[in-house]
Amino acid sequence: MAIPLQLMNLFTEKSTIIITCHKRITPYLEDEVKQLGFSIDSSFITGISITGTITDCIKLNLNLRCASQVLYSLKSFNADNADNIYNNLVSYPWENILPDPGYFSITSNVNNPTINNSMFANLRVKDAIVDRIRDKRGSRPSTGSELTGTVIHLFWKNEDATIFVDTSGDSLARHGYRKIPGLAPMLEGLAAATIYATRWDKVSPFINPMCGSGTLAIEAAMIATNRVPGLFRTNYAFMHVQGYDEMVYLKEDTLLEQQITDVTELKIIATDISAKAIENARKNAIAAGVEKLIDFEVCEFAETDVPVEAAGVMMINPEYGERLGEISALEETYKRIGDFMKKSCGGYFGYVFTGNMELAKKIGLKAKRRIEFYNSTIDCRLLEYELYSGTRRTDKENN
Repeated sequence: MAIPLQLMNLFTEKSTIIITCHKRITPYLEDEVKQLGFSIDSSFITGISITGTITDCIKLNLNLRCASQVLYSLKSFNADNADNIYNNLVSYPWENILPDPGYFSITSNVNNPTINNSMFANLRVKDAIVDRIRDKRGSRPSTGSELTGTVIHLFWKNEDATIFVDTSGDSLARHGYRKIPGLAPMLEGLAAATIYATRWDKVSPFINPMCGSGTLAIEAAMIATNRVPGLFRTNYAFMHVQGYDEMVYLKEDTLLEQQITDVTELKIIATDISAKAIENARKNAIAAGVEKLIDFEVCEFAETDVPVEAAGVMMINPEYGERLGEISALEETYKRIGDFMKKSCGGYFGYVFTGNMELAKKIGLKAKRRIEFYNSTIDCRLLEYELYSGTRRTDKENN
């Protein structure tokens, strides 16, 4: 739905809002958006579409865990080539969007047969905006790649083009508390989605061996206590759009603190064999404000103390292995993960997140569910195991 823009206020005028996410995360993003009170117009592999204003985008940006960008649609049009892009945008009233003086950036998702480098499409969008602003204001706005000001996004597939205000700027999938990421860290938005995919009730124990930089444990603590990513971020692209009212943002921001809940007796345990990893994880937890909710311990994963009085969820994200020698060594690790779940996690649901299904066979248990995810470009599965109190012969994987 494209809307005419002359002197209108984007913060009160409704248009199509596209909320993007990484592949296979859409169902969890849908649930989040519905819980915020919005209706879903449509869903696709990398996001959803709703209808709303940029004021609605403020709430979405502050509260969503699984999203990447929140895009507000300005105009849709047909474009055969980059000159069509320029011609459609140079007459657009950008002076009503960009502050004066303004700084803006261009991002894009381009799939058009006339374009072999999306940067050229970005350049034509930039040229159109600069020429329009220079004509109306007599001065040239600043531009650059840093997403710290106004962000304009071009989606162009074949002949169909849509121009958006990206109200987010930097990706929402990075939640802002993780100062020390560690080796091969799981993106925070992905970590949140994998936790949503489990059967965890946000009250029973959450056990995270091999915790690395602590992302899964920290996200679990945040989800359980309703702490959202907006608590850790102070700059969004919507703040650099004409019509922005800081009081609207501050009102939403205040609600974030008010909605934090206290979960008594919450038990989250995170362990790692590396003392440095635990030190870094604890620092990240402090930055997220949840360090008192997580018991950190340096130990080998199989020595993790799993509470027996209240069964919950055990979630582990072992290495996948890229080279032959690594995979051979990891076969024993995956076998020991299976032994650990059988011996120490009776009554729990066990979850193993992996990008190597051949290694997963070494676990020696039959997965109840195999939930599809991507970790960057790696095809991954979150394997769910229902762990009974005592080994059942039927649990054995038929390899």
